[in-house]
Amino acid sequence: MSISEADRAVQLKEAQTKAVDLFKEIEETLIRPGVSDKTLSAEIAALGKERHGLETHWHKRVVRSGPHTLAAFKENPPDRIIEEDDILVIDLGPVFEKWEADFGRTYVLGNDPRKIKLRDALEPIWYDVKAKYRQRPDMTGEELFAIAKSTAEEQGWVWPAHIAGHIVGSFPHERIAQDQITLYIAEGNNTPMTTIGKDGFMRQWILEIHLRDKGGEFGGFFEQLLTID
Repeated sequence: MSISEADRAVQLKEAQTKAVDLFKEIEETLIRPGVSDKTLSAEIAALGKERHGLETHWHKRVVRSGPHTLAAFKENPPDRIIEEDDILVIDLGPVFEKWEADFGRTYVLGNDPRKIKLRDALEPIWYDVKAKYRQRPDMTGEELFAIAKSTAEEQGWVWPAHIAGHIVGSFPHERIAQDQITLYIAEGNNTPMTTIGKDGFMRQWILEIHLRDKGGEFGGFFEQLLTID
């Protein structure tokens, strides 16, 4: 692909902007009690195709409610009906004109104060971690993972995940069959995050914040572009 670093950043930012619009429409028109996670996922796919021109997602759609918000990404929990007073996580990897977005948000139906507290903690923690990353952007993935985990725990939450993000790019993004850890914000990634990828471009990163309430009943998730403002 013949494109400059600056133009590449513009394309990735534009893909995220389109994801923001998609999520806004999902929240306003689709999220409701009485529908199952799988049905909502199918409705999201249809909405993305009909209203946003989406044909491809670079990772599986994740729509999980209630206790299933505790499941790791690779798990496939059984279908569940979204309840009146529920919490819901949506994680999508839409591809807009060959550029990947990766966007995740947490929603609360009803007025459960514990769920609202967790939802409202996610975005501030994300920006707190980003600010710490910006102080030294050449830190390793392992170092940033430790910062994300400790920031969440210092604010009274349980960190349940083994990663805090990953690379993103043009579709399909870089893959290293024998050394996947270098593409994740995770323990064991001792590579500077400013490392140049196999495509000759500086790697661009998604930052994920995962929180779990101390009672272990539900969790929340927030993710978006870290390295492009």
